[in-house]
Amino acid sequence: MSGSNANSATIGGLSEEQVAEYWKRGLVVVPGLLGRDKLDRYVQRLEAIVSGEVAPAEGMLVMRDVMVAKGAVEPRTRMAGIAKIQDFERDPELYSYALEPALLDCVEGLIGREVLSIHTMLINKPPGVDGRHPLHQDLFYFPFRPADAIVASWTAINPCRENNGCLFAIPGSHKGELREHAEPGWEYVNLLYWEAKRGAAEDLLPEPVPLIMDPGDTVFFHPLLLHGSGVNRTDGFRRSISAHYASDACRAVWTNEVFGERKYVAVRGARKGQRVDIRNYAIDEGTSTA
Repeated sequence: MSGSNANSATIGGLSEEQVAEYWKRGLVVVPGLLGRDKLDRYVQRLEAIVSGEVAPAEGMLVMRDVMVAKGAVEPRTRMAGIAKIQDFERDPELYSYALEPALLDCVEGLIGREVLSIHTMLINKPPGVDGRHPLHQDLFYFPFRPADAIVASWTAINPCRENNGCLFAIPGSHKGELREHAEPGWEYVNLLYWEAKRGAAEDLLPEPVPLIMDPGDTVFFHPLLLHGSGVNRTDGFRRSISAHYASDACRAVWTNEVFGERKYVAVRGARKGQRVDIRNYAIDEGTSTA
């Protein structure tokens, strides 16, 4: 699909109706955006990394599930102990996901032409562990604003259903503020799986709804959207691959040693291919934290 103008039926890779749905609900699902061949490539790379056939790329985190790491569960295979792979920007096979033209066309329709890749994950969600992710807002983890210039893509690799721990979300919750986050108080919680606090006003929000998705379906969602995922109660894996993007117009509102070292990649626009250091972005004290 081509770019947009006042008379166009599309905006980037999305229809005008899809863009309107995104801004109304905080999310939009695009069915069948990626084909099975590409999804299989991501799984093959995951298997090669976990087996040791391929070394993890520089900066990549191969994260074991907390129940496995603490000895509460003995996984039947090495793969069954892995919760996710994070930060795969330097792995060309996995990072090809974040560079998919069809995906970037949709991102461009939501945040504009100048696009940075800021975070990547492949979620393995194995059976036999808790593996829940409580309701949270992704903006909590990102040191720049405005929120409307950040978007997530999340693509189902295999069928995502309630019984295998699909995503769930509260449509429209992106219109609220960034909430305080804290550990949920569960016995086993994966690293940085924090929960958004919900006060009296937030308790009036509707219940989360499951996002039932088939392989290749991709949901794009706003960083203030309240979302999470459930327990995988099946015998198989519930896999997905995800990237976050931000407009090049974003500016930092806080930084620390961890985020200060993080490099972002321009994937569309005038600086395409360049690595961007957040420390070069002057902190704007007047920028909203939401």
